[in-house]
Formats: sequence, C-alpha cells, structure tokens
Amino acid sequence: MLSVQYKKQNTPFKMPFTTAHGLKTHQPALLVLLRSGPFWGMGEAPAIHYYPESVESMIASLEKSMPILSRYAFTEPDRFWHFCHHLFTGETFLQCALDMAYWNMYAMAKRQSIRALWGLDESAVGPMTDYTLGLDTPENVVEKMRAFPWPIYKVKVASRSDMDILRLLRKETNAVIRIDANAAWSFDDAVALLPELVALNIELIEQPLAKENWEGMKALKALSTIPLFADESCVQEHDVARCAEGFHGINIKLTKCGGLTPAKRMIDEARTLGLQVMMGCMNETEIGSLAIAQFLPLLDYVDVDGPLLLDIPPLKELHYDAGKVSVLKRL
Repeated sequence: MLSVQYKKQNTPFKMPFTTAHGLKTHQPALLVLLRSGPFWGMGEAPAIHYYPESVESMIASLEKSMPILSRYAFTEPDRFWHFCHHLFTGETFLQCALDMAYWNMYAMAKRQSIRALWGLDESAVGPMTDYTLGLDTPENVVEKMRAFPWPIYKVKVASRSDMDILRLLRKETNAVIRIDANAAWSFDDAVALLPELVALNIELIEQPLAKENWEGMKALKALSTIPLFADESCVQEHDVARCAEGFHGINIKLTKCGGLTPAKRMIDEARTLGLQVMMGCMNETEIGSLAIAQFLPLLDYVDVDGPLLLDIPPLKELHYDAGKVSVLKRL
C-alpha cells in the first residue's frame, strides 16, 4: 500500500528569467511524497506554460486515480513506472514526479543510493554544470555574469540581434559559453550565424531550429562544426532515434520524458546511436536537481542550475562549487 501526499509550490526566481518562450518570475511545481511502511521519497515536476500539464491538471489526475494508486504493492521502480505510464497516459510531468519519489523511496528501502542501484561509481564527479543567463540587454547580461562568476555559462538567445550579447560577453570572459536558442532561429539565420559563433568559441548550440524542422536540422548538422543538441525535438524515448540524423547530441529533461526510468533508457539508446548526452533542468528545486545529479557519471554535459537561479533555502543534499556538483547525502 502506498501513502500519497502532494503539494503545490510556486518558487520565486532570484531575478526575472527570460527565454524565447517568455518571462518568468516564479516557477510553479508539484511536489509528491510517497510512503510505504517506514520508507518514503519525494518527487518534483515543474509546470512549464508551453507544455499542456499544469500543476492544477496534475493534481486533478492524481486525485482522480488516488484509490488505484494507493493500492499499489511495493515492487521494483521499473514496474512502478510502467504502472504509472498506463494509469496516467500521456501525463509525463506527473509520471516524473511519481517515478522520482518512488526511486527515492526504493533507494531508502534498499539502503543504497540510486547510483549504487544502477551500478555507478558513487564518487564520480561527472561534468560541471553551467549557469544560465536569460535574455536581457547585452549590458544587463554582462552585469549578471559579473555578479555570478562561473566557469560555464549557458546563454539564452532568440534572434540575430542577440549576437551583441555574445560579443560583449566574450570580451568580458574566457569562460566556456554554450547557447540555447529554444527553437527560435530560422535555418537561414542559423547558417549566417555559424561562422561568428565559431569565432566566439561557442561550445554547443541547443535547439537552434523549430522542433519539427528535421530536414533543416540535417542540413545544418552537415554544415556545423559546433555540436548541435536537441531539446524541444527530444522529449520522450521515441524521439531519440530521429534526433541522430540532425543533432550531435540530446538534452534529456526528466520532467518531459517521464522520470528517471525512461531517462536511463534514453541515455542507453543515445550511446548506441553515437549521440552525446546532456541532461537539463526545468528550474527544479533541490528535490528535482538531486535526481538529475544521480546521472552525472553517465553524462557529457549537464545543466542543473535550478537551485542557483531560484530563491530557495540553503541546500542540504547538494553542493555547488565553481561548476562542480556534489551529492552530500545518500537518498
């Protein structure tokens, strides 16, 4: 039997956060607590306005299915994920919150960390996280960068005019810079910008074109010496194989794909296809960020800066040190 509790949360950003999708001052999310006997675990699913699942819709689905969910007997996490996958068909955000909570509870019951359960090196450091600089005037972006010294920055861009931001940043810092267009560029814009992006030593480009522009991405990949990573084009497991044609790598989001269980499978498939793997965040608090950190030994890149962007209490289980992310406590 499962005890299921939930809570709506609306966490403020330290500073207003702008991308090609709009401005945010707060991050709404659903928190879920699962208990089975003396064991418990928490999960988190942030709600993103351009995806169909809101916190309210997740709560409504959870309440509707609570009698069925509460009768679930304790088994392996993979079986629980499949149960939720069918119970909440198409609701990957809610699936993620439940899957995350169940993995945490299962790890507690087994007295092991999630990494240990996966056979991973618990002491492995993995890649350093970036710190995201949202859209703003070039001068304001530089001020934000100066206020938060970091070895790697992810810079949000939306149009050709945002090259002014990158030019000014590069004059100010030798830090690694990667950019995220959030599907805002046209193919012609991307081709025109590539030479200067190379000159500015941009590490990688996330989702330059619209998510369904597969032909454009194949053509762009043939031209680009900068690695191209799928984000909006790689949401769930069935997207991975298609991304291999037009991208050098994929960015996996736990919330979008449905949790830790499918994310692990996506990584395995990406490796068989020769794709690099990044795991990104959707502005999760420490709860969701701790889940992302379990994957660090398996990743080439990571964007897990939610706790750095949000106005939250001091962290208890994660530690950030100049890009390095450490898990302080076993789940």
